[in-house]
Amino acid sequence: MPVKGFRIEKIDSKAESWQAPARPGLQYGALLGGGESLTFSIMSKTPVEGDGRAKNLLAWLQPREEEMAALLAELVAIPTENPPGNLYRACADLLEKRLRECGLECERLEAGDLKDACGAGPVCLIASYGRGKRVFYFHGHYDVVPAQSREQFQPRRKDHFLFGRGSCDMKGGIVAMLYAILALRECGVALYGRIALTLVPNEETGGEGGSAWLAAHGQLGRGGIGMLLAEPTSGVVWNANRGAITLRIRVLGKSAHVGLQHLGENAFERMVRVVERLQKLKQEVERRNTNFNIGAEQARQSILMLGGQSGGGANFNVVPEECWFTIDRRINPEEDLATEKAKLLEVLEGCKREGIPLEWEILQEGSSSACCEEEPLGQALAHSVRAVTGEAPRFEMCPGLLETRFYAAEGVPAYAYGPGLLSVAHGPNEYVDLRKMIDCSAIYAHAALEMLHT
Repeated sequence: MPVKGFRIEKIDSKAESWQAPARPGLQYGALLGGGESLTFSIMSKTPVEGDGRAKNLLAWLQPREEEMAALLAELVAIPTENPPGNLYRACADLLEKRLRECGLECERLEAGDLKDACGAGPVCLIASYGRGKRVFYFHGHYDVVPAQSREQFQPRRKDHFLFGRGSCDMKGGIVAMLYAILALRECGVALYGRIALTLVPNEETGGEGGSAWLAAHGQLGRGGIGMLLAEPTSGVVWNANRGAITLRIRVLGKSAHVGLQHLGENAFERMVRVVERLQKLKQEVERRNTNFNIGAEQARQSILMLGGQSGGGANFNVVPEECWFTIDRRINPEEDLATEKAKLLEVLEGCKREGIPLEWEILQEGSSSACCEEEPLGQALAHSVRAVTGEAPRFEMCPGLLETRFYAAEGVPAYAYGPGLLSVAHGPNEYVDLRKMIDCSAIYAHAALEMLHT
């Protein structure tokens, strides 16, 4: 979907000093007329203390709602569904083009040993602004969960809201982070370090070919002093996430006609025995609570869910030859992934020793992570949210996996905060409020200034 008027003049990104020069008359889309100049009244070269800094960022960002919406619509129109991993290259090509049009340096990394649904290696992008060894990371993923309707890839606008698959989770966050960098560049502030915008695929299926691949190849979190993730957090800061291990269990039997069931071996009845043993583990697991803050509708208990998906059998009058079900184990930050995984597998191995033929595959596996609110980035983010919105944010644990875990494993403090509501992400009416995108963009820029100004 072409975006009318979305053009940004290139700026030399190789200057030794990272105090951006004034560029009167710089055109952002069609929003500045030929006689208008973008002066440094928008933001002083020396950051204004207190709320003035946030107000100046918002003053630059708010008139750009239309062009931010246009870029987001372009991204939503590319159906990067995962699974199976569609059109990653097309989306990465567009993102790379836009980043370079904005004058940002952009490194393109392809996981050549892996393939997406189109037979190409998944593409990761790392765009940079600034110079120096200290790196403040912005992070986003451009894959989306499968749509309920193809119409979700036909973005539509209603007032300040843009609807479409990925608008909330999390292409809107990507646009907000890009515009945070543009706002910082136009303010002319000297950054003592650089911002790295990392864009990855495959977040929705565990990170293989994306963040996990970058981490395995030493390309993630290098020199990091902090990381912000633009997931839809519904107005709170996620400073922790649960870990996960998900398995599919296949229990085997022998098929026979119902009238000759004594000649068969009932896979369903065997599966019931396996589930009974897992229910004992479930009772033990769900007595454990987390001490992290949680959302109003969330549970403190550790989680072991049985049968999220299940199936088997050929017909009502045939002894089932195979039955299967899933296990979804969600692990609190206080628990250890390896220990909890071993307990699960020991139950399954015990069933095999008792003569129940079964096999399993691991669908996803990811560790929990946590950062305290008192970390410098935690305080900078809280101050930035308060400066832009007027309200102090609440810190909570995310109920699911987050890619903050990859940075935490590298010793980089990592938090999630982004536009959008978790309640509409992945749903049939997914949307993002463009005003919240602008607020988040100002918050990201404000936090970057706090982290990289001194």
